[in-house]
Amino acid sequence: MSDGVLAVNDDLVQMTRLVGSAMNRATQALLDADLTQAESVIAADAQVDILSSDIEDRCMELMATTPRTQLDLPGLIGSLKIASSLERMGDLAEHVAKQARLRYPRLSIPTELRGTFAEMGGLAEAIVSKTGAVIATRNVNLTADIARHDADMDRLHRELFTIVLTPGWSHGVEAAIDVTLLSRYYERYADHAVSVARRVVTMVTGTPYVGVSLD
Repeated sequence: MSDGVLAVNDDLVQMTRLVGSAMNRATQALLDADLTQAESVIAADAQVDILSSDIEDRCMELMATTPRTQLDLPGLIGSLKIASSLERMGDLAEHVAKQARLRYPRLSIPTELRGTFAEMGGLAEAIVSKTGAVIATRNVNLTADIARHDADMDRLHRELFTIVLTPGWSHGVEAAIDVTLLSRYYERYADHAVSVARRVVTMVTGTPYVGVSLD
């Protein structure tokens, strides 16, 4: 990779750290009804947006100024798409924090589901950490772990959806909506990490994105 592309790659790794920290802190805000933590996540999302915009500008500049024989066009386009997915992951963490803020000082989730959301938060932390490693090292063998974490997240999402639809659900419609939305945010967070991993595989191997499997 050229120096310019390497710099973009470093910033993509930094984005994974930022959105990982955001979701970790958003989960703590959710579990503890911590308004201060929620507000910090919401405020910090601007940093992710700025970094995403900077990456876009530099990719466009490299496309315009790099000689055609030296231009890694697929890599730059892949980097743009990765930045977009990571920016969306930051937005999803912000959504979790906003939900915690909305229900403060009450918890947004029933006490008996606290463990499930803590597990989802742990999966989010693991999947974004592995995503950063894949971007940094271009080691496509690491993507199998991302696929496994995503499958676990999907399983928890389905379980929560089933719980709120059972006749025994006693927390009302508002709580059911809250749980469903929050579960969806975590599930989509993992989906975007999978998308990033697939982009890296395409960049490394040349396999078309639609044909990439992480299993």
